[in-house]
Amino acid sequence: MAQAFVALSAWQVMLAGLLFFGGIYLLFGAATWLLTQRILPALGIGRPLDPRPLAPGQLRREFTQSGLSILLFGTGMIFPWGLLQLGWAHLDPDAGWQQITLEILALLAWNDVHFWINHRLLHTKLLRRFHLPHHRSVVTTPFSTYSFHPIEALMLGNVIMLPMVLHDFSFWSLASVPLFSLFFNCIGHANYDFFPNVSYSHWFAASRRHHLHHACYHGNFGFQFTFMDRLFRTRLQAEAATPQLEAFRQRESLGGRA
Repeated sequence: MAQAFVALSAWQVMLAGLLFFGGIYLLFGAATWLLTQRILPALGIGRPLDPRPLAPGQLRREFTQSGLSILLFGTGMIFPWGLLQLGWAHLDPDAGWQQITLEILALLAWNDVHFWINHRLLHTKLLRRFHLPHHRSVVTTPFSTYSFHPIEALMLGNVIMLPMVLHDFSFWSLASVPLFSLFFNCIGHANYDFFPNVSYSHWFAASRRHHLHHACYHGNFGFQFTFMDRLFRTRLQAEAATPQLEAFRQRESLGGRA
Protein backbone atom coordinates (compact mmCIF):
# COMPACT_ATOMS: atom_id res chain seq x y z
CA MET A 1 0.00 0.00 0.00
CA ALA A 2 2.87 2.36 0.79
CA GLN A 3 4.42 1.83 -2.65
CA ALA A 4 1.05 2.26 -4.36
CA PHE A 5 0.49 5.61 -2.60
CA VAL A 6 3.93 6.92 -3.54
CA ALA A 7 3.41 5.81 -7.16
CA LEU A 8 0.21 7.85 -7.60
CA SER A 9 0.29 11.04 -9.62
CA ALA A 10 -0.41 14.39 -7.95
CA TRP A 11 -3.92 14.52 -9.45
CA GLN A 12 -4.67 10.98 -8.32
CA VAL A 13 -3.54 11.80 -4.78
CA MET A 14 -5.79 14.85 -4.59
CA LEU A 15 -8.78 12.98 -6.04
CA ALA A 16 -8.27 10.09 -3.64
CA GLY A 17 -7.97 12.58 -0.78
CA LEU A 18 -11.24 14.28 -1.72
CA LEU A 19 -13.09 10.97 -1.91
CA PHE A 20 -11.56 9.77 1.36
CA PHE A 21 -12.29 12.87 3.46
CA GLY A 22 -15.71 13.43 1.92
CA GLY A 23 -16.62 9.79 2.44
CA ILE A 24 -15.60 9.55 6.07
CA TYR A 25 -17.24 12.89 6.90
CA LEU A 26 -20.60 11.76 5.53
CA LEU A 27 -20.30 8.24 6.95
CA PHE A 28 -19.21 9.19 10.47
CA GLY A 29 -21.48 12.24 10.62
CA ALA A 30 -24.59 10.37 9.46
CA ALA A 31 -23.88 7.40 11.74
CA THR A 32 -23.41 9.62 14.79
CA TRP A 33 -26.53 11.64 13.96
CA LEU A 34 -28.62 8.48 13.61
CA LEU A 35 -27.16 7.07 16.81
CA THR A 36 -27.82 10.16 18.93
CA GLN A 37 -31.12 11.25 17.38
CA ARG A 38 -32.80 7.87 17.05
CA ILE A 39 -31.13 4.73 18.34
CA LEU A 40 -29.68 5.67 21.75
CA PRO A 41 -32.70 7.75 22.89
CA ALA A 42 -35.00 4.87 21.92
CA LEU A 43 -32.87 2.49 23.99
CA GLY A 44 -32.73 4.89 26.93
CA ILE A 45 -28.94 5.15 26.73
CA GLY A 46 -27.28 8.50 27.43
CA ARG A 47 -28.89 11.93 27.15
CA PRO A 48 -28.67 15.16 25.11
CA LEU A 49 -26.36 17.78 26.60
CA ASP A 50 -27.68 21.13 25.37
CA PRO A 51 -31.48 21.34 25.04
CA ARG A 52 -31.45 24.54 23.01
CA PRO A 53 -32.53 24.34 19.34
CA LEU A 54 -30.12 24.62 16.44
CA ALA A 55 -29.69 28.06 14.92
CA PRO A 56 -31.75 28.75 11.77
CA GLY A 57 -29.93 27.38 8.73
CA GLN A 58 -27.22 25.82 10.88
CA LEU A 59 -27.01 22.45 9.13
CA ARG A 60 -26.84 24.08 5.70
CA ARG A 61 -24.04 26.36 6.90
CA GLU A 62 -22.16 23.45 8.45
CA PHE A 63 -22.35 21.42 5.24
CA THR A 64 -21.16 24.40 3.18
CA GLN A 65 -18.20 25.16 5.45
CA SER A 66 -17.37 21.47 5.76
CA GLY A 67 -17.35 21.11 1.99
CA LEU A 68 -14.61 23.72 1.77
CA SER A 69 -12.65 22.00 4.55
CA ILE A 70 -12.94 18.66 2.72
CA LEU A 71 -11.63 20.36 -0.42
CA LEU A 72 -8.60 21.63 1.51
CA PHE A 73 -7.99 18.37 3.39
CA GLY A 74 -8.37 16.29 0.23
CA THR A 75 -6.18 18.37 -2.07
CA GLY A 76 -3.83 18.92 0.87
CA MET A 77 -2.82 15.26 0.64
CA ILE A 78 -0.39 16.54 -1.95
CA PHE A 79 1.85 17.81 0.86
CA PRO A 80 2.57 14.53 2.69
CA TRP A 81 2.81 12.88 -0.73
CA GLY A 82 5.28 15.61 -1.72
CA LEU A 83 7.43 14.91 1.35
CA LEU A 84 7.71 11.31 0.19
CA GLN A 85 8.49 12.31 -3.39
CA LEU A 86 11.24 14.67 -2.26
CA GLY A 87 12.76 12.06 0.02
CA TRP A 88 12.22 14.22 3.11
CA ALA A 89 10.01 11.51 4.61
CA HIS A 90 9.69 7.76 4.12
CA LEU A 91 7.14 5.06 4.83
CA ASP A 92 8.03 1.82 6.57
CA PRO A 93 6.55 -1.02 4.46
CA ASP A 94 7.74 -3.73 6.85
CA ALA A 95 6.17 -2.49 10.09
CA GLY A 96 4.53 -5.22 12.14
CA TRP A 97 1.34 -4.89 14.14
CA GLN A 98 3.23 -4.11 17.37
CA GLN A 99 5.03 -1.18 15.72
CA ILE A 100 1.84 0.05 14.09
CA THR A 101 0.03 -0.08 17.45
CA LEU A 102 2.77 1.95 19.14
CA GLU A 103 2.81 4.45 16.26
CA ILE A 104 -0.97 4.95 16.46
CA LEU A 105 -0.75 5.51 20.23
CA ALA A 106 2.03 8.08 19.69
CA LEU A 107 -0.02 9.82 16.99
CA LEU A 108 -3.05 9.86 19.29
CA ALA A 109 -1.04 11.75 21.90
CA TRP A 110 0.53 14.06 19.30
CA ASN A 111 -2.90 14.80 17.83
CA ASP A 112 -4.07 16.11 21.21
CA VAL A 113 -0.94 18.25 21.65
CA HIS A 114 -1.19 19.62 18.10
CA PHE A 115 -4.89 20.32 18.47
CA TRP A 116 -4.52 22.08 21.83
CA ILE A 117 -1.73 24.35 20.54
CA ASN A 118 -3.59 25.35 17.39
CA HIS A 119 -6.94 25.62 19.15
CA ARG A 120 -5.45 27.85 21.82
CA LEU A 121 -3.91 30.06 19.12
CA LEU A 122 -7.30 30.30 17.42
CA HIS A 123 -8.68 31.81 20.62
CA THR A 124 -6.15 34.65 20.66
CA LYS A 125 -7.04 38.15 19.45
CA LEU A 126 -4.88 37.67 16.37
CA LEU A 127 -6.61 34.53 15.08
CA ARG A 128 -10.01 34.34 16.75
CA ARG A 129 -11.80 35.75 13.69
CA PHE A 130 -10.79 32.55 11.87
CA HIS A 131 -12.31 30.40 14.62
CA LEU A 132 -15.60 32.26 15.02
CA PRO A 133 -17.26 30.49 12.03
CA HIS A 134 -16.86 27.19 13.87
CA HIS A 135 -18.30 28.69 17.06
CA ARG A 136 -21.43 29.85 15.29
CA SER A 137 -22.53 26.31 16.12
CA VAL A 138 -23.22 26.95 19.80
CA VAL A 139 -25.33 23.80 19.96
CA THR A 140 -23.18 21.38 17.99
CA THR A 141 -23.98 18.51 15.64
CA PRO A 142 -21.77 15.76 14.20
CA PHE A 143 -21.66 17.85 11.03
CA SER A 144 -19.96 20.68 12.94
CA THR A 145 -16.75 18.66 12.93
CA TYR A 146 -15.32 20.06 9.68
CA SER A 147 -17.24 23.35 9.81
CA PHE A 148 -14.15 25.57 9.76
CA HIS A 149 -12.80 28.75 8.26
CA PRO A 150 -10.17 27.77 5.63
CA ILE A 151 -7.36 29.13 7.84
CA GLU A 152 -8.47 26.92 10.72
CA ALA A 153 -8.71 23.94 8.37
CA LEU A 154 -5.14 24.53 7.21
CA MET A 155 -3.88 24.85 10.79
CA LEU A 156 -5.55 21.67 12.00
CA GLY A 157 -4.99 19.70 8.81
CA ASN A 158 -1.18 19.63 8.96
CA VAL A 159 -1.05 17.30 11.97
CA ILE A 160 0.95 14.48 10.33
CA MET A 161 3.56 16.67 8.62
CA LEU A 162 6.01 17.04 11.52
CA PRO A 163 5.80 13.39 12.64
CA MET A 164 6.49 12.25 9.07
CA VAL A 165 9.86 14.00 8.91
CA LEU A 166 10.87 12.72 12.34
CA HIS A 167 10.02 9.04 11.95
CA ASP A 168 9.35 6.50 9.20
CA PHE A 169 5.75 5.57 9.93
CA SER A 170 3.70 2.75 8.48
CA PHE A 171 1.19 3.90 5.86
CA TRP A 172 -1.59 2.43 8.04
CA SER A 173 -0.48 4.39 11.10
CA LEU A 174 -0.67 7.68 9.20
CA ALA A 175 -3.97 6.71 7.58
CA SER A 176 -5.45 6.11 11.03
CA VAL A 177 -5.03 9.77 12.03
CA PRO A 178 -7.97 11.26 10.05
CA LEU A 179 -10.08 8.23 11.02
CA PHE A 180 -9.66 8.46 14.78
CA SER A 181 -9.58 12.26 14.60
CA LEU A 182 -12.95 12.47 12.83
CA PHE A 183 -14.43 9.72 15.00
CA PHE A 184 -13.53 11.54 18.22
CA ASN A 185 -14.57 14.85 16.65
CA CYS A 186 -18.03 13.50 15.82
CA ILE A 187 -18.37 12.20 19.37
CA GLY A 188 -17.23 15.55 20.79
CA HIS A 189 -19.68 17.51 18.63
CA ALA A 190 -22.61 15.12 18.97
CA ASN A 191 -24.20 17.16 21.78
CA TYR A 192 -24.82 13.86 23.52
CA ASP A 193 -23.58 12.40 26.79
CA PHE A 194 -22.89 8.78 25.89
CA PHE A 195 -21.70 7.79 29.37
CA PRO A 196 -23.56 9.93 31.96
CA ASN A 197 -22.25 7.85 34.86
CA VAL A 198 -18.53 8.42 34.28
CA SER A 199 -16.72 11.33 35.89
CA TYR A 200 -16.21 14.62 34.08
CA SER A 201 -12.47 13.94 33.82
CA HIS A 202 -12.93 10.49 32.27
CA TRP A 203 -11.79 9.91 28.68
CA PHE A 204 -15.36 8.87 27.85
CA ALA A 205 -16.69 12.28 28.92
CA ALA A 206 -15.07 14.09 25.98
CA SER A 207 -18.46 15.08 24.54
CA ARG A 208 -19.33 16.77 27.86
CA ARG A 209 -16.10 18.74 27.85
CA HIS A 210 -16.38 19.91 24.25
CA HIS A 211 -20.04 20.79 24.72
CA LEU A 212 -18.88 23.19 27.46
CA HIS A 213 -16.29 24.69 25.13
CA HIS A 214 -19.00 25.62 22.62
CA ALA A 215 -21.46 26.73 25.28
CA CYS A 216 -18.92 28.92 27.12
CA TYR A 217 -16.40 29.64 24.29
CA HIS A 218 -13.30 29.81 26.54
CA GLY A 219 -11.53 26.82 28.10
CA ASN A 220 -11.45 23.08 27.33
CA PHE A 221 -9.14 23.50 24.34
CA GLY A 222 -8.11 19.84 24.32
CA PHE A 223 -9.31 17.18 21.94
CA GLN A 224 -10.12 13.73 23.33
CA PHE A 225 -7.93 13.74 26.42
CA THR A 226 -7.48 16.19 29.30
CA PHE A 227 -3.73 16.30 29.89
CA MET A 228 -3.07 19.53 27.97
CA ASP A 229 -5.91 21.42 29.67
CA ARG A 230 -4.74 20.11 33.03
CA LEU A 231 -1.15 21.10 32.33
CA PHE A 232 -2.00 24.65 31.23
CA ARG A 233 -4.98 25.06 33.59
CA THR A 234 -7.50 25.74 30.85
CA ARG A 235 -10.08 23.15 31.88
CA LEU A 236 -13.60 24.43 32.49
CA GLN A 237 -15.57 23.38 35.54
CA ALA A 238 -18.23 20.73 34.92
CA GLU A 239 -21.02 23.22 35.75
CA ALA A 240 -19.68 26.04 33.57
CA ALA A 241 -22.71 26.11 31.25
CA THR A 242 -25.35 25.74 33.97
CA PRO A 243 -26.37 29.46 34.01
CA GLN A 244 -27.01 29.52 30.24
CA LEU A 245 -28.96 26.27 30.25
CA GLU A 246 -31.01 27.19 33.30
CA ALA A 247 -31.90 30.56 31.76
CA PHE A 248 -33.09 28.75 28.62
CA ARG A 249 -35.20 26.30 30.65
CA GLN A 250 -36.79 29.15 32.59
CA ARG A 251 -37.67 30.98 29.37
CA GLU A 252 -39.17 27.77 27.99
CA SER A 253 -41.17 27.27 31.16
CA LEU A 254 -42.52 30.81 31.10
CA GLY A 255 -43.34 30.51 27.42
CA GLY A 256 -45.26 27.29 28.07
CA ARG A 257 -47.34 28.94 30.78
CA ALA A 258 -48.20 31.83 28.49
